[in-house]
Amino acid sequence: MNATQAQEKEKTWLTKEKRPIVIAGPCSAETEEQVIETAKRLKATNKVDIYRAGIWKPRTRPNSFEGIGVQGLPWLQKAKEETGFPLTVEVAKASHVDLCLEFGIDMLWIGARTTVNPFAVQEIADALRGVDIPIMVKNPINPDLSLWLGGIERIEKAGVREIGGIHRGFSNLSEKFFRNTPQWKIPLEFKRLRPDLPLLNDPSHICGRRDILQDVGQKAMDLNFDGLMIESHIDPDNAWSDAKQQITPEVLGAMITEMVLRVDYEDVPQLQSELETLRDEINHIDDEILNLLSNRMIVSRQIGAYKKEHNMTILQQRRWESILDKSITEARKRNMSEKFIVRLINAIHDESIDQQEEIFKENT
Repeated sequence: MNATQAQEKEKTWLTKEKRPIVIAGPCSAETEEQVIETAKRLKATNKVDIYRAGIWKPRTRPNSFEGIGVQGLPWLQKAKEETGFPLTVEVAKASHVDLCLEFGIDMLWIGARTTVNPFAVQEIADALRGVDIPIMVKNPINPDLSLWLGGIERIEKAGVREIGGIHRGFSNLSEKFFRNTPQWKIPLEFKRLRPDLPLLNDPSHICGRRDILQDVGQKAMDLNFDGLMIESHIDPDNAWSDAKQQITPEVLGAMITEMVLRVDYEDVPQLQSELETLRDEINHIDDEILNLLSNRMIVSRQIGAYKKEHNMTILQQRRWESILDKSITEARKRNMSEKFIVRLINAIHDESIDQQEEIFKENT
């Protein structure tokens, strides 16, 4: 490795060899004192790798605090001088990129409200052409994996080599517990499709409250995420934005210390051998499930033919309610999740309806 390569390696802050990558800092830069003091106290925890702060804040309603703007960038420069932290800032348009580069910001991220707009992402991508700076892309506010991947692909096509994703949850009007529903299956599918990219979790925006940050962060680690982005403030209760989800640097340090980091042990033959035995058992069970489902659909089509012959409706509401009630009762007896069983039975029922509809369309 030559000197240039070594220097480039040192600047690779999103390497998956480091776990967890921890990015922390205030939701918003408010004052020079707040920015620098937060950075110093985070540095003292020895648990943080990259310092973040919101400079421009896209808000839902006008007249909310929309960020301190460009005057906060010199504050971040000073925080870096005093702590050595690399810096990351959210950008929403090309002018933000230009200003961040001017002030020596080391890494940028694209927020959820921007990812949802391909025109905005493309504008940022165009501003990044010829600039090799790490970029992170948060999932869009709506649960659209293609839109998320598309945002990353636009940045890749601009020539950016170091890219990562950030899972921050998804907007859901019916959600009562989280600020943004995690929908873990979406980031896990992201990891399956793009195993080459680091994926971080943002517990702050998922939770919207500090009391469950630890649980969500731990779950992300258990699911083999590469790191966390967490909002931290020296006086969270009086923060100018998102006060409820921010924690002090000291609380953050304790949170990271208490996390259990699990490993996959893919290179330990004995452990993998024992695991494969159990996985073979799962495979056999899955085969049985698929066979049973196939047989069930055959019967569903037979039922569809009978209903068609006797001019009966496909949906028999009382029968459907009876199936659902029985399934929930049986799930409880077996200590299974009622929520899971409802999703499963609904999916099977939907497919049965589709199968019967196909019968109704035949020769009509």
